[in-house]
Amino acid sequence: MSVRLYEREIGTLTHLGGDRMLFAFTENYIGDENRPTLSLGFKDAFGGVFSDFVPTQTRALPFFSNLLPEGHMRAYLAGRARVNPVREFPLLKALGMDLPGAVTIVPAGGELFDGDDAYEEARGRPANGPLRFSLAGVQLKFSALLEARGGLTIPASGQGGNWIIKLPSREFEDVPQNEFSMMSLAAMVGINVPPVRLVDVGDIEDLPEGIGLGADFFRRKAFAIERFDRAADGSRVHIEDFAQVFGLYPEDKYKNASLRRIAQIIGIEAGNADVAEFIRRLTFNVLIGNADMHVKNWSLIYRDQKTASLAPAYDFVSTIAYIRDENFALKFSRTSRFGGFDADELAHLAAKAELPERLVLDTARETAARFREVWTKESAHLPLSQRVRGGINDHLAVLPPLA
Repeated sequence: MSVRLYEREIGTLTHLGGDRMLFAFTENYIGDENRPTLSLGFKDAFGGVFSDFVPTQTRALPFFSNLLPEGHMRAYLAGRARVNPVREFPLLKALGMDLPGAVTIVPAGGELFDGDDAYEEARGRPANGPLRFSLAGVQLKFSALLEARGGLTIPASGQGGNWIIKLPSREFEDVPQNEFSMMSLAAMVGINVPPVRLVDVGDIEDLPEGIGLGADFFRRKAFAIERFDRAADGSRVHIEDFAQVFGLYPEDKYKNASLRRIAQIIGIEAGNADVAEFIRRLTFNVLIGNADMHVKNWSLIYRDQKTASLAPAYDFVSTIAYIRDENFALKFSRTSRFGGFDADELAHLAAKAELPERLVLDTARETAARFREVWTKESAHLPLSQRVRGGINDHLAVLPPLA
């Protein structure tokens, strides 16, 4: 298969038989000093690209594996495409025309995808056909088009949307309301947040069949966020999450990484303005009790195709109202305990990540003060359940000051 970045072929994914596959960059891409960046994870020590890959079994390299959905979403799309969800080569073949960022994966010679024959024989062919898009993550979500009249419509193939619609959770109540509220608060605090909406599921046009989550499904709310990996003219903007940067598979998104290391890379690649934005988001998510800010919830964006900067914010949810947790998803520097997020821990993070200590501490203090002001004034006006509102208040009452 041809791997393309901004429609330019930069490499190939080759099926070797026995469910093994091999990725290789093209010589043209390797030799191009002005090459667009695919991933910081592929940069070598001399500013070139690492190109000595070995075959992988069943799974693609972590960079490509992280382009695919997980959990319920993967099972749903794999079933629609008649693909065994474990086998990533045919799954990338099925979904490769609409992946996150500016990567596309095109079958060799322009051949059409016709499903995984062995899986089709085992499961039978669904009548409603494949959806050919991929959005990373576990939650059921779809790419949607914003119509001129203001409504959201799912394209027939799932491809080409400029918004993401996240449907109600199977496990937890009012997650869309929670995420809309947290993202709205984040914008008020000064964080870079894309446009967001809270919409009625029943008002979303052309939702695929087979995703109902109960009798009241179409009376519930969904969360919608504008895609920052698609430009206004529909062109692709490249992004990657930090699981891709670190070469981690999605199931390892809570392991082998720290906020300190993410901050260090942002400081090296993007500079102090993005470091301040990183600290702002980190502080905000500690304050709302978001225990699920793993490496896939931090991303880089390549607006000029080469230079990394911190991508806009996404996936801000107060999780402590659903599952009590004393720990952040990743270590800050020495600890992951919410109660350990204090000035001393931030100073340690700054020192180890080689960041300006005053910038880190002043940004965290300003964010905390601004958040408490906004929370006091605005929380009653947000579509939050009493459970979430009370959970955040209880959490704020026991957090250490950042003085």
